[in-house]
Amino acid sequence: MRRIALLAGATGLVGRQLLPLLLDDSDIEEVVVLARRPLATPHPKLQQGIVAFDQLRNFVLPPVDDFYCCLGTTMREAGSREAFREVDLVYPVRIARMALAAGATRCFFVSAMGADPNSRVFYNRVKGELEQELARLELRTVYAFRPSLLSGNRAQFRLGERAALALMLPISLLLPARVRPIAALDVARAMHGCGRHAGAGRFVIESDEIRQIASKAQFTKLAASTQPHT
Repeated sequence: MRRIALLAGATGLVGRQLLPLLLDDSDIEEVVVLARRPLATPHPKLQQGIVAFDQLRNFVLPPVDDFYCCLGTTMREAGSREAFREVDLVYPVRIARMALAAGATRCFFVSAMGADPNSRVFYNRVKGELEQELARLELRTVYAFRPSLLSGNRAQFRLGERAALALMLPISLLLPARVRPIAALDVARAMHGCGRHAGAGRFVIESDEIRQIASKAQFTKLAASTQPHT
């Protein structure tokens, strides 16, 4: 049976990489995107739900099977701790509950390295609370992906992230695999790959494992594309 995927955060660093993977998947019948503004991505399988996220309570989702969440911001972009929590915790949990009510049984979401609901670091604590809240929902499958520092071309300039990447990328091979910067495309590939083969349960995927899953998914795709057609 082909599935219907719900994607929140399609304009972000990981979401922009994940969307075409979902659209190109022959096992996915339709991709429903929740966004504040229309996407310039015409595709016969794409259905866009345009909604202000503070008005989510008034939005009715169509039936969906899987929820992919790539929502996230920074303290600088959000402007306050309260606004940060809205984007990184409140909205993802609210949409997950909406997806569950619309028939979803699986959830795949971007968390962060070091996520811990008891952390003294505010960012890590919020991400840990997100993992905790989503794991409690009555979903058959929940995957938390914990990437390290993300690399890729963001729509918004993030000075701190650029500076950290400039320092870490040249020495990345000397760093432990779990803390090396990771490409947003690898995170997207891992999310998509797990979505194709996920079993029931609660899973936490650390950054080094994300890279391994992404590499395997890419190899499988390349192998399939080079098979002779009969």
